[in-house]
Amino acid sequence: MSENKKRGFFSKLGGFIDATRRWTLNIIFLVIIGSIAMAIFSSVQEVTIPDRAVLVLAPAGVVVDQLSTVDALTQLSSQGLPNETLLSDLIEAVNLASEDPRIEVLLLQLDGLTHIGMSKTMELSEAIQKFRETGKTVVASASHYDQDQYLLASFADQIFVHNMGGVGLEGFAVIRNYFREAIDKLKIRFHVFKVGNFKSAVEPLLRNDMSNAAKEANKAWLDQLWSLYRDTVVTRRGISEAKFDNYVNHIDRVMTEVGGDAAQAALDYGLVDGIISRPMLREMLIERVGENKDGSFQQSYFRDYLTLNRSILVEVKESVGIIVASGNIVDGEQPSGTIGGDSLAKLIRKARLDDQIKALVLRIDSGGGSAFASEVIRAELQKLQESGKPLVVSMGSMAASGGYWIAAGADEIWATPATLTGSIGIFGAFPSVDDMLQGLGIHTDGVGTTAVAGKLRPDLPLDPILASAIQSGIEYGYRRFINVVADGRKKLVEQVEPIAEGRVWSGIDAQQLGLVDKLGGLQQAVNSAASLVGVDPVNTRLLMLPLSPEEELMRLILGSVMVKTAFTASPVMSVLNSILPAWSDAIQLKDSRGVYAYCLMCVAP
Repeated sequence: MSENKKRGFFSKLGGFIDATRRWTLNIIFLVIIGSIAMAIFSSVQEVTIPDRAVLVLAPAGVVVDQLSTVDALTQLSSQGLPNETLLSDLIEAVNLASEDPRIEVLLLQLDGLTHIGMSKTMELSEAIQKFRETGKTVVASASHYDQDQYLLASFADQIFVHNMGGVGLEGFAVIRNYFREAIDKLKIRFHVFKVGNFKSAVEPLLRNDMSNAAKEANKAWLDQLWSLYRDTVVTRRGISEAKFDNYVNHIDRVMTEVGGDAAQAALDYGLVDGIISRPMLREMLIERVGENKDGSFQQSYFRDYLTLNRSILVEVKESVGIIVASGNIVDGEQPSGTIGGDSLAKLIRKARLDDQIKALVLRIDSGGGSAFASEVIRAELQKLQESGKPLVVSMGSMAASGGYWIAAGADEIWATPATLTGSIGIFGAFPSVDDMLQGLGIHTDGVGTTAVAGKLRPDLPLDPILASAIQSGIEYGYRRFINVVADGRKKLVEQVEPIAEGRVWSGIDAQQLGLVDKLGGLQQAVNSAASLVGVDPVNTRLLMLPLSPEEELMRLILGSVMVKTAFTASPVMSVLNSILPAWSDAIQLKDSRGVYAYCLMCVAP
């Protein structure tokens, strides 16, 4: 066989193999998609709602305003998906059940709930109260209630706990690690630039303990929210404050009195209505609504219930647009679960240019982040208002620092009593590791054309010229923040300065200080926005960026899209991140100038 014939034969053979491979992969892909479609169709077909039923509200993981997203590979890997439940799904399910004659009981099954927080609990409780007012029953059940789960359970008519469980209440606290001594031992110097006595986000880098100013600020909002928690529980349970306080503060005596039986202690103090096993709870609900074919009570799981009840949305001519801004504020385009300066600005611009959107409600749940990205978003919101469309902000668990920066100019600001907000301050930080490197025998040297050329490096001492320039920029950013708040809230700068300095406020205090207009949840904010433009509050439209083809596929496969981008830090910052976990969030913010409006203290209880 000649050389040309050999090449021709192998070329044809390679083409045949390649075509076979592609056809095989295409067939496998179609089989997978077909199987998924059949499974989804079959599952929908099998889901029904009995004539008498219990709606099982079982939030899983963390309750959020916006689902996080991860790339497709992570979704299909062993790491799986973030365990999250949308607050809006819970509220919608309860509201639908309130008007559904088939649903007689709402069961709050709270074993899988990791965190919801006071603010979101208060919003969900409004729907639960509406359900109760129809004459229907709300029952809460858990093997053991932590403090977060118990507040939600307190809105039930009956609370049951397992005989091996109990109710764990301890109060609220802010406890942090402080790294000054460790940083000194590692021979790292952090150059910190800040304005405001209460801007304590950088304290872990500079101290070995919490400053008096930080203790004063944190104690104020912690006491406020704990009073709200206690008052809610004692009112709902009909017990005295003294009894509640004794249970929390003297739990050692309480446990001794009952021989270590935590469930009995909770029952004795009126925190629960009964101690029952799971079979007992099942039998109790069977007596109420009847038994299903699986030997349990007639029921509908809230996600299935929503799937069956959600009708095809009809586009309305006039509506209130809703945009959810949840997560850290970061420059550029970001997926859901992170607030991208450019991506959120694009959504706001979409609302402004849409003639059918008459007003915008911006739901914020963020401790802040990049000052630059915050300003990009604020400017786009201002443009929307200039077009004649009202802007109403609804604050979730927190809207602090950069979160407040973007909220300040709204026509109305709504917050729940438990919202954390304020934290009006700016900071920046830059590490120098030249001493550490020299101890390892690594030296840095070179020449430049100007006094500051090549000087902004972590392996060199920070030049005094640059240090002075950075501090000037931080001070300008702070003045800019103060002016944004003063202009937005129609106050004098002199009125804003005493309530700024990075101090965190509860929603209750924020309203009294004029940082917030009204107390209420997202629905109240939507109702108010609708009234401003004469639109039916039922007509709302959630605005989201379009999904990529990959995300659309993953939504089909897994039912929801959850993405979280990874950030690759510099080698130096990666080391710092590993030894300073409290600083990890700030590292991911990536402000283009290293200037942050961020509240590291804001962990919503």
